[in-house]
Amino acid sequence: MLSFTKMHGLGNDYIYINGFKEQIENPEDLSIKISDRHFGIGSDGIVLILPSETCDFRMRMFNNDGSEAEMCGNATRCVAKYVYDFGMTDKEEITLETLAGVKVLKLQVIDGKVYRVTVNMGAPIVKTRDIPAIFPKDIIVNEAIDVDGEEYKVTCVSMGNPHVIIFVEDVENFDVHGIGAKIEKHKMFPKKINTEFAQIIDRSTIKMRVWERGSGETLACGTGASATLVASVLNDLTDRKAKLILLGGDLEIEWNETDNNVYMTGPATTVFQGEIEI
Repeated sequence: MLSFTKMHGLGNDYIYINGFKEQIENPEDLSIKISDRHFGIGSDGIVLILPSETCDFRMRMFNNDGSEAEMCGNATRCVAKYVYDFGMTDKEEITLETLAGVKVLKLQVIDGKVYRVTVNMGAPIVKTRDIPAIFPKDIIVNEAIDVDGEEYKVTCVSMGNPHVIIFVEDVENFDVHGIGAKIEKHKMFPKKINTEFAQIIDRSTIKMRVWERGSGETLACGTGASATLVASVLNDLTDRKAKLILLGGDLEIEWNETDNNVYMTGPATTVFQGEIEI
């Protein structure tokens, strides 16, 4: 039997497994099996909380298609809540090792429980080769690409994982599923890509939807919201701090001019705990 905790950050839901207690030999297959929303627990994937030699904790995460992702902002907030609420730490600032580097998490605690977390997402990466993307220019800001005969203006940003941002006039009625699925596997992106469709409301408000590689449309994406804010600043569409309105709720994102880091603040929620036979 495998013990697990179901958690979500703005509806971006994962199954969290305490790797200090549970030994997972094949997380790729496990994620496919238990993430299934009809025959499993149901989630966007699984997150393993593990010991680290350099940080307070280490995180590995797998999408519901079994692919491993570098990082997820919503998941980092949930990891912070998990380790504090379940007594694995008493620190209100922790370091987390991810495939996208070390993240510093500041916990906001009320009555002994974490309710919000601010994550230092690090400095955005905009060099084309580091996204990675195949394109003749050093950076990709408001550049036209062809997607099955249709032209889209795109901006590319990596927050440790790759994102392409497309600004649209009406995000609610945009074909996120159709276009997102095509762009995910576009030849321009050798490691596939996460796609954000963003509608600018005003200089401090962005409404967005996200198509995550390996998972499809999700209710929220912390790295995607961070990348979208950076892209909007690069295109002079917003200020450096904004509210990002996602399907699952709101995130506060700031691209700090002093240290060049992006800071994400939002909630983390525990749904339920249980055991499953694997």
